[in-house]
Amino acid sequence: QVQLVESGGGLVPPGGSLRLSCAGSGIIFRLRTMAWYRQAPGKQRELVATITPSSNTNYEDSVKGRFTISRDNAKNTMYLQMNSLKPEDTAVYYCNSRAAPVDWGQGTQVTVFS
Repeated sequence: QVQLVESGGGLVPPGGSLRLSCAGSGIIFRLRTMAWYRQAPGKQRELVATITPSSNTNYEDSVKGRFTISRDNAKNTMYLQMNSLKPEDTAVYYCNSRAAPVDWGQGTQVTVFS
């Protein structure tokens, strides 16, 4: 059974940092292009960052230079280091396979208060 579990969210002031984790079972991250997504209240889910099997990364324009996606193959875990957080980064963050999404996890809430 495939399962994705996101963690690491929290409440931070503007300029703060958080590191999100995504642990997977039943899915091998290093074989897929994996992604972080986010969904703010009243908005559609949007793509934030991707990492390919060869560890090439790509970012949505608003997070470039602030967020870093990475992967630990041994732990089958993906991370999103978020620095210089802004109120507009407030959302529930999810991870999933980019091209062939599996069942979504519960996400992790990130709140940047102003």
